[in-house]
Amino acid sequence: MPQSDALARLWPASAVRVRAGDLELRWIDDDLLVELSELAGRGIHDPDMMPFQRPWSRGSADEVARSVLAYQWGIRNRISPTAFVLELAVVEAGTPVGVQGLTAEDWPALRNVTTGSWLGRAHQGRGIGTRMRMLALHLAFEGLDAQEAMSGAFADNGASNAVSERVGYDRDGAFHVAREGVAVPHNRYVMSRERWESVRSDHARRLGGDVELHGIAGLRAQLEPTSADAGGPQH
Repeated sequence: MPQSDALARLWPASAVRVRAGDLELRWIDDDLLVELSELAGRGIHDPDMMPFQRPWSRGSADEVARSVLAYQWGIRNRISPTAFVLELAVVEAGTPVGVQGLTAEDWPALRNVTTGSWLGRAHQGRGIGTRMRMLALHLAFEGLDAQEAMSGAFADNGASNAVSERVGYDRDGAFHVAREGVAVPHNRYVMSRERWESVRSDHARRLGGDVELHGIAGLRAQLEPTSADAGGPQH
């Protein structure tokens, strides 16, 4: 059995792919991770702004790249029936351009996901951010049967706020978050399943056709409780 098939059998999340047209979300293997880390090192935002609560994107190219490597290696195993962190590479026409993540806590009860993402500067301003969020929502609602999706952005992050508004989220208030030692307003957005159903056809039109989901049955099975949830390997 090829290594990728064996990995998909043992860790089904590794087989997840979501695609529409030339844009795809896919599991981040080590080869992709190196490319994405170097992409982040070349810059994600202007030096005088900070779109993230933790300023991991500051530093030299190698320092930023190592931050991406360390974070991604640290969260790969965080897929369980109760909570998950699913980070996927954003690939446009075969080129890695960013990362789109979905996280959930108390998944069986809440069926709520929160999205987060970044896009290399060279690939910004062309509508990719909007399309990758649409793919993430399709994965959440159609693939995983989520009931609600949340997103957020600092008030001074115009691009991220604009994506949430274009995609069709409802505003859900604002609160202050500490960023580099300063309290900064942070906007919150929510999309209910009912809202998703009302914008789904518009998303399909803007994505240029049907969204293809691959590896979803395996991921859903991985999110189902099993006897292994009582504990990991005993040593």
